[in-house]
Amino acid sequence: MAGYRVSRVSEDIKREITAIIRELKDPRVAGKMLTVVRVEVSSDASFAKVFISDFGGIENAKEAVKGLTAATGYIRREVGQRLHLRKTPELKFVADDSVERGFNMFKKLDEAENRSEKTDAD
Repeated sequence: MAGYRVSRVSEDIKREITAIIRELKDPRVAGKMLTVVRVEVSSDASFAKVFISDFGGIENAKEAVKGLTAATGYIRREVGQRLHLRKTPELKFVADDSVERGFNMFKKLDEAENRSEKTDAD
């Protein structure tokens, strides 16, 4: 499969999984601030690795991954129906802490900026 097609399919899958997650009623998933960070689709589109992050931290993301793994069949069926793919990839959910790391980096930059403003004021 051409590179542009793989990236397009991965973005489509990311968009649909994000919508499906909002509809799930599993208590491990529902009501959490989950983000689909990225989706890596294999070159033959038979496998897709879905990276999930939570604003509550990596432990919440790991708990959500357990719920999403339990609902993999439903999510895969919905993705296949919504995207009309010839072959719907097998989904593997992975907890990712990139949102948490980005938030921590933002806080550190903000603190550094506040410190430099204090020293400029003195």
